Amino acid sequence: MSEIITNKQVENNIDEQMKPILTDMLKYSPSKIVGFLGNLIVVPIYTHLLTTQEYGLYAMAVAALSFLCIIFSDWIGLSGLRFFRVHQINENIPKYLTTLLVLLIINLSALFLTAFFFKDNFCDFFKIPMNVFLATLILIIPVAIRALLFQILRAQIKPNAYTFSTILNQFLTIAMAVAIIKMTNLGGVSILLAMGISISLIDILLLFQSNIFSYFKFEKIQFNILKTLFIYGAPIAIASISVWGMTQSNKFILQRIKGISSVGLMGVGYNLTFPLLMTIFAIIPIAAFPRIINLYVEKKDVRPVISKLTEYFMLISLPIIAIGSFYSKEIVLFFAHQRFLEAYVLLPYLGFSAFFLSFAEYTTMQYHLINKTHIDTIIKVASGIIGVILNIILIPPLGLVGVGIATLFANVLYFLLSIIIVIPNLEWQVPYRKICLILFSFLPVYGLYELLQHLEGHTKSIYEIIVLMGVYYLVFFGVNKFFKIKKEAA
Repeated sequence: MSEIITNKQVENNIDEQMKPILTDMLKYSPSKIVGFLGNLIVVPIYTHLLTTQEYGLYAMAVAALSFLCIIFSDWIGLSGLRFFRVHQINENIPKYLTTLLVLLIINLSALFLTAFFFKDNFCDFFKIPMNVFLATLILIIPVAIRALLFQILRAQIKPNAYTFSTILNQFLTIAMAVAIIKMTNLGGVSILLAMGISISLIDILLLFQSNIFSYFKFEKIQFNILKTLFIYGAPIAIASISVWGMTQSNKFILQRIKGISSVGLMGVGYNLTFPLLMTIFAIIPIAAFPRIINLYVEKKDVRPVISKLTEYFMLISLPIIAIGSFYSKEIVLFFAHQRFLEAYVLLPYLGFSAFFLSFAEYTTMQYHLINKTHIDTIIKVASGIIGVILNIILIPPLGLVGVGIATLFANVLYFLLSIIIVIPNLEWQVPYRKICLILFSFLPVYGLYELLQHLEGHTKSIYEIIVLMGVYYLVFFGVNKFFKIKKEAA
């Protein structure tokens, strides 16, 4: 009897810890849902306005931007999020923010100095024209400021402000990009210009939303803080480069082997998977991670909360990816111009790659909580190197399919390593029952899908996808309710 009461107490405790996370998820969800829709809208818009070559150049410029931001700015924002609460408790925020800002300025200065002396090498490495590289370089400034301010908003737990700014940024960029493309002959560079204008406006808004002027003032740089940020953030930067190697380096390898048009196809496959799925999947961790940090600082056991979050993640993500893989050709035809149809072969591979990469956000939280991000770095580097090697080996004979296989293998490897290399008392508690229930719920869905394919005169449609999703959730919640009633009766 006492064991039953204890179990109920544990469940109630988890529920209490989950409540603020679920509340924050609801507040963040509009930004992610609208971000998802925005990323979805730009695919048909851009693929109808740009040729495969222009779209390929745009895809490579964005990949180059991502690479440079990873090295010189993104990790500063993530480090700022991780230690904000500690310095807030110690009433040390002005010195903390001063150190963050100086660190960002130093990094961006190093970037521009490096770019000045090695601009030709950069252009050759990324295989982009000089004017595109310069546009990308200038764009890094507002992007870096936005990244830092967004993380400060997250640390302050201001989901409504974050949501509003994200949505506004999305639609400002799309509107400006369409206008500039139609008024000029800049092609893919038009989108970079639109991004620069919209993000700069958002940066101004974020300064007021974070209320940063009320407690920010220049203080003497704290070298102990600087050291902590470097120790935590530098491995994150290296790890992020490895993730970039797993997900975006393939564009440059593909360009060298198959040409810029193939990169355009790759860009469509990528933009119909990673930006869409990672945006939706981010609803949970973007709300949960600041709360989990706070729980850990308060010396609470965070494993049950992380385990519960992975249940939600699998429940939401797996049907989206699986059914999206069934209808990959229809999805590409619906959202992109017909000249990009060949990209459909990438959707199953990249969709499941995004799933495993997102899943690893939960299993690698353990390294971030104890500030041992070098472990995350090591397993990402290993996975990234293998991913690059596989791309080089598989792209010549298999083309786009080779890209898909290499990307999926690298991301699965990263996830597996994250559950093998564990920190005591922080390891992922596998929710075996929920995983079995989720897999069981797919059986009738797959059976119904196969039945529909054999019907005479059958045509695939959006309604069919809705029906299959409905069957999945009906089976899952029905069986889950049955076992819950049975457990309570016992």
